[in-house]
Amino acid sequence: MAATGAHASPLGFLQLVGDPQRWRLLVELARSDRRVGELTELCRRPQNLVSYHLGELRRAGLVSSRRSSADRRDTYYRVDVARCSELFGAAAAALQPGLRRDPLPPGQTTIRGRAPWVLFLCTGNSARSQMAEALLQARSGGAIRASSAGSDPKALHPDAVGVMAARGIDISGRPTKHLNRFARSRFDRVITLCDKVREIGAEFPGPPITSHWSMPDPAADASGHSAFVRTADDLETRVGLLIAELTAQPTRRAS
Repeated sequence: MAATGAHASPLGFLQLVGDPQRWRLLVELARSDRRVGELTELCRRPQNLVSYHLGELRRAGLVSSRRSSADRRDTYYRVDVARCSELFGAAAAALQPGLRRDPLPPGQTTIRGRAPWVLFLCTGNSARSQMAEALLQARSGGAIRASSAGSDPKALHPDAVGVMAARGIDISGRPTKHLNRFARSRFDRVITLCDKVREIGAEFPGPPITSHWSMPDPAADASGHSAFVRTADDLETRVGLLIAELTAQPTRRAS
């Protein structure tokens, strides 16, 4: 299917994602950023077939890729969930205008029962994981408990503080923490934001659901403050979807 097919009409999009193999890839990538080898194992399909379907999804703008910052030979794939949501919504509205869904305003999420507890991990706990923790707390209105830590904690980055302040969130007084501090804690979700930390394979009791958001370190980006803005924008999208997921499915499942 041509790259424009998924964007040209609701039917074209549904035909693209209606293929069982492509749908399975999207489901796996919605749970966690993955490498081709991992997708091959999860889907139990040959690598050439998995690569073909990934290519179709990339041409349609539904999947993107980036080189691992831990091992430049590996590539992580991720699904553009915001784009998928947009296209699914357009397809539903085309079928029946009454099916159009408006997004839930930030801060109006309710969680039944106890508050889910999410841990964000990166190397320094100085930017990505701190920003994710703060955003989850703020955007869920405190209905979801969030923590963050790092494998090699460093001082909080001033650009991370500045970017969050611009969004009305003060993280200036937050300490950085080593992941060992939470070794005995029981989380509902553990999310790694750094390829290096993901490959450490830290374990927690439970076990919690684990996910990986492959995000480059903004502190290592030559564009400086702009990189932190892009990271915050990316986290806003991912955190919003996480809130919706935890609200709709507060169940525990190891991945």
